[in-house]
Parts: sequence; C-alpha cells; structure tokens
Amino acid sequence: MDLPLDFLFRLDLTPPSENVSQRICVICRFVLMPLAVFVFLAYKYWKTQITIDAVEKFLRMQNMLVPMRYAYTNIIAITGHFRDKLGQGGYGTVYKGVLLPGEIHVAVKMLGNSNCNGEEFISEVATIGKIHHVNVVRLIGFCSEENIRALIYEFMPRGSLDKYIFSSEKTFSWDKLNEIALGIARGLNYLHHGCDMQIVHFDIKPHNILLDSNFVPKVADFGLAKLFPRDDSFVPLSAMRGTIGYIAPEMVSRSFGIISSKSDVYSFGMLLLEMTGGRRNADPHAGSSSQAYYPSLVYRQLSQGDANRISEGVDMHELEKKLCIIGLWCIQMKPQDRPTMSEVIEMLEAGVDGIQMPPRPYFCDEEGDSSYSTISELDTIEE
Repeated sequence: MDLPLDFLFRLDLTPPSENVSQRICVICRFVLMPLAVFVFLAYKYWKTQITIDAVEKFLRMQNMLVPMRYAYTNIIAITGHFRDKLGQGGYGTVYKGVLLPGEIHVAVKMLGNSNCNGEEFISEVATIGKIHHVNVVRLIGFCSEENIRALIYEFMPRGSLDKYIFSSEKTFSWDKLNEIALGIARGLNYLHHGCDMQIVHFDIKPHNILLDSNFVPKVADFGLAKLFPRDDSFVPLSAMRGTIGYIAPEMVSRSFGIISSKSDVYSFGMLLLEMTGGRRNADPHAGSSSQAYYPSLVYRQLSQGDANRISEGVDMHELEKKLCIIGLWCIQMKPQDRPTMSEVIEMLEAGVDGIQMPPRPYFCDEEGDSSYSTISELDTIEE
C-alpha cells in the first residue's frame, strides 16, 4: 500500500536514547526548576518570618518593660471621663480607671503644673518604668500631650497605709506591722541601691505607702522623684521636696549635713514611729508640749537615763519596742548617724535583744518642754 509522502515526514525516526534525554530535559525545565524556585522562595519566606517573629517578641517584651504611651483621649476613656476620684495630693488628682482588653484596674494620676518639658518627662518615665520590685508600685503607662501630663499605675485595692495606722481600731497585729515595715524598707532599699540610677524619694509618709489585696506594702509616688547616679551622694537643693513632719533636717539647713538617700531614712523613721504609736508624730492638739512630739515621748519611755539601756518596766510588746528603737535610730539628726536602708532591713529581721538604744535624738530633750516648738520651727518649709 502506498503511503502519502508527508506521512513519512511525520514519523518520529529519533533513536530511543535521544527521546529519553529530551523527556528528562522537559521534566527538569517545566517541573524540577519551578519546584526548586518554590522551595527556595519558601525557605526565604520561612527565615524572614522567623526574624519578624523574633523582632515582634522583642518588641512585646520591651512593651512589658517600658511604660506605654497613651493619648489624652485614651486617658478619658480609661477613667470614664474622670468619674471615680480616688484622692488628691500635692502633685495632682488620682482617678480609678480600667485598661481594655482584660479590664485591668489602674490608678491614673493627672499631674498638676509640671516643670519639665515633654522630652524630659518621657525620658524620666521610660527610666522609672523599668523598675520592677514587689514593694514598689509599678508604672504601667503615661500621657504627655502639650501641657497635659499623666501617670498610670497599677491599682492598689487596699488604699494607703494612713487610713489603717491612724484608725481608732487596731487593724494590724505587731507581726503584721513588722512585716509591712520590712516591705517598705525593702522597697526603699531597692530604689536607693537596686537600680542603675539611684532614686531618692524625698516624700516618704503613710499616704505614699499603698497596700495590695494581701496588704503587701508598695512605695508609691516616686514617679517624679529626681534621678541621680548611684555614686553621687550629693543632691541639689532644686530636687528638694517633702511633707511637714517627715522632712529630714538637712532638707531645711545644710548645717545638719548633705541631702542624700539618708533623707529617706529619716522619713522612714518618722513613719515607723507613727505605725507603732498609731498617732501622728507632731500633734498640735496634745494637752502639753511634752506629749505633743511623739518621738520624744517614746524615747523617755524606753530609756531610764542610760541611753544604751531599754527600760524593763515599760509595758510594750517586743516587736513594738523593736520598731520604736529602729525608728529612733533612723531620725538621728546627722545623716551619718542614721543607718542605711539595708542596715534597717537587718535590724527589722533581727530580734529586739540585738538592738541597742540610739543616742538621744536632738529634739528629744530630757524635760520635753521645747520638743514640739522646736520641730515646728524646723518644719516651716513649704510642702
């Protein structure tokens, strides 16, 4: 049978070996090459995602360590248009707020007249926001818009210490008071020596000690405290602040010594005496001047003429006696005669038998006639 001529040309006369090679080339070109490109791109994408995830994780960790910045509109929303007022102090008004999501309760302090500009404020807040200690109130966030300044703290449901220690009813046992005093001392010691920069509070008082749901004390209102290098024992007068009744003598006159972290020790001593006595140290409503200045009364009760001997006839609980003695050590007039906060912690952890009576504080005169008048003259500094 005769076949068309063009049919013969259409016949595949290629040898079998060459046909296999062509097929392999086709497979490599149209299957393996795209697959290799896909695998390469997938690998690059995977490495990129790992890097992005690492960066995101780092940023989230940083957000946990550094306070978040909020707009003023956020502050209004958080506080519910400033509906729930918690209190007011020398630096501004505090409102209760809620952070969403999670409904985390916070305390928002709207600051009054701030002397620092926005950049200084943010820089200081960023530094303080890295502070984390069980006995220091944590700074969560802040707001800085034009002249508006606000600080957002963790909320302390039990409020401040003053409403408990000055209550007519005894709230705490002596063991609990010693535990609270120890917590305050640890918080202050951390601010003084546990940070990259030393933080001197300058305003230690019962109102600035807050209690959580378990009555764990936390030092508060240090957000605007001035920061100083740890090796710098001198603090400029421009940094000075405080509250009448707790101000260290050197804060008023340099003749008593230089201003340093020992100024906080003095304030802590006054706080400690108020915790033990359940009354304010300087009481202008007392019947006589000899009863008006509480530290003077405590010293006379604890001593019998010998400044290094504790009176055995005084009916005081052992822990009450210990707290009073430590308080008297802390309020020594010269800063160098006061213990450091780390030494205070050691005394609070020790028993009363290992603690000697301190020298007679300057204002604790033997007759007790001029104590209150003298301390009143010292406290003429404005808050």
